[in-house]
Amino acid sequence: FGVTSSAQAMAEAVTTPNLDSLADEGILLTHHIAYKICAPSRSALQSGRLPVHVNWGNTAPTAHNPEDPVSGYAGIPRNMTTMGTKLKEAGYRTHFYGKWDVGIATPEHTPLGRGYEESLFFYHHANNYYSSGVELEATGEVNVCLNRFVDLSEANSTHRGGYEPLADLQAEAARTGNDEIAYVENIFRDRALAAIKAHDPTEAPLFLSYSFHLLHTPMQVPQRYLEMVDSRVEKAGGKRYDSQGRRLYAAMTYFLDEVVGDMVAGFKSNPKGNMWSNTICIFLSDNGGPMYYPGASSNYPHRGGKYSDWDGGVKTVAFMSGGAIPPAKRGSTFDGIVSIADWYTTLCELAGVDPTDHAAAEANTWLEEQGLPVLPPVDGISQWEYMMAGTNGRTEDLHLSEKSVLRWPYKLLIGEQPYSAWTGELFPNCSTRAHFMAYNGPMFLDTRVFGEEVHFGGTPKEQGRLTWSHDCGDAGCLVNLVDDPTEHVDLALGADPTHSKLRAELRARLDELNTKIFKPNRGEDSVSACEMALSNGGFYGPFVEHADSKAWYTTEFMVESTEYLPWHGRYFLKLLHFMASSTDRVVTSARWMLPKVARFITFKFDKCNPPPSATGITAGAPNLDMVLIPTMVVIGFWQEVMVFLGSLATMYWLWTNGTRLVDKEARAAKKAKRKDKKA
Repeated sequence: FGVTSSAQAMAEAVTTPNLDSLADEGILLTHHIAYKICAPSRSALQSGRLPVHVNWGNTAPTAHNPEDPVSGYAGIPRNMTTMGTKLKEAGYRTHFYGKWDVGIATPEHTPLGRGYEESLFFYHHANNYYSSGVELEATGEVNVCLNRFVDLSEANSTHRGGYEPLADLQAEAARTGNDEIAYVENIFRDRALAAIKAHDPTEAPLFLSYSFHLLHTPMQVPQRYLEMVDSRVEKAGGKRYDSQGRRLYAAMTYFLDEVVGDMVAGFKSNPKGNMWSNTICIFLSDNGGPMYYPGASSNYPHRGGKYSDWDGGVKTVAFMSGGAIPPAKRGSTFDGIVSIADWYTTLCELAGVDPTDHAAAEANTWLEEQGLPVLPPVDGISQWEYMMAGTNGRTEDLHLSEKSVLRWPYKLLIGEQPYSAWTGELFPNCSTRAHFMAYNGPMFLDTRVFGEEVHFGGTPKEQGRLTWSHDCGDAGCLVNLVDDPTEHVDLALGADPTHSKLRAELRARLDELNTKIFKPNRGEDSVSACEMALSNGGFYGPFVEHADSKAWYTTEFMVESTEYLPWHGRYFLKLLHFMASSTDRVVTSARWMLPKVARFITFKFDKCNPPPSATGITAGAPNLDMVLIPTMVVIGFWQEVMVFLGSLATMYWLWTNGTRLVDKEARAAKKAKRKDKKA
């Protein structure tokens, strides 16, 4: 997808044959709008609320506010109903595979608690594709558990907890040298294909949500796929990739496309008949591509990328395809505005079920009595009839974020907008890397330690420079997306009084909409998440202490109490509790240290003119956490570290010299010797 013109760009645009074919046979959505980052978009997709009305920030998954048992967690509030529950009510068999990222704290937050009767998934924004560990290079965060533990779980009627076969898969991969065995996207693919094959469409319809980990960081892909994209580009007449980051992104895209092709083939070859002929396939993204390193994506020709309200950040690839698409609509485009929140309502209509969230309405009575934030109603509209008629169903103002509102075709953006540049077709490239290594950005915006932001720029001005920000000011920038789809022209700078009036209207409207943003107190990083992971064999999972918490798990390695943990587990937990009581010290050390080591960190993110043998981050490769986290801890608690080291030195001296302290005869002889020497 996208626009290409140069010969090299055309040669590199060969990594999505299956997606291209599906889009050609379906309905391409030209104005699909998501949020600028992933978790809010995914929460909107599942709940039918606009992102600003369900989860407008990337809260740490391990957050918890005990004062609010409904919304005091990351992700979707407990009492909101999701599309999984609605489709299950309509009689569908419901499956979820891949990236969840809409809650973890309680059993109700899991896919099983959200109506998916079968699931294999991870909770966080990302994980390592090989180890399934949560690390800085994947999420951009250091959590309260110091990024320890594994994030890969399954949940169904018989098994709830960590994915137990993972260790055996990793051992086999290490023994055979096969880098595809434990690659998490392969694990998801195999499970999804098995579910499709086992499904009997004569008994019930199927709702399968496959949420790719690809193309999120870290940049990891089996070597075979790098070789395949090299070969395809060469056959298309292109030159070798001049950026390892762009090459990795292309290979990861090719892997994703292959999975899509496999699943389509699975629907067509179901033993009970061709399921594809009665299937609607919806493909979409949760935000624009990340321009910053190590994201390595281009949103050409659009302006901006992930974390910005420009179209490069919020306008995403989307289409509908499948045998159930009316023949007259195949190969068409739909130019109406589609919010990511609309899929909930659209699927409810297609399944013949009421989209109203009765559970949320019931919870609001109690929330009002307690003085807690009430849950907003469903915002999504059913788009099916509008798509069939070719008319725009979203004619009212669309609240994009706290800094942007869309009144088609005009969009207002206010304040600092990061990643406001226009990239070329071949981005990143060697000059991008040189620019980056000279400490000119684009740096990652959202690095967090214990839930607190840690910027690479020492001042707001420096941070803006490193993140390629543009300041639209309080009055805002105004663009016309029909006349200027690449958002080059700020109409607010012109002399037309109608544009000045419109900007003022939209600015006032944005203020009005912002008063309705759903902002519950979601709490802080909770060490309880680490305690549960230690009790659950090292896997993340629901952690809030209530009647259903530990009883939810069925894994064989669950321990009843942390007192039964091995000694090193108990001491690690004590360390985490100690650090959680002094988070400001670790955060302060991170803010001091990260800007100073940024250039060293960035060195590994890309290579210029990589050889064909160059790999991504391989299984078992050293990661930044191994150095950065211990260093942050030592700097943050240097006084305690010095006391500890001094105690160790004293103990060693006592052990080696202790007998001299209690040997009175030796001490008397030594004293006499000094006296004789003095005489």
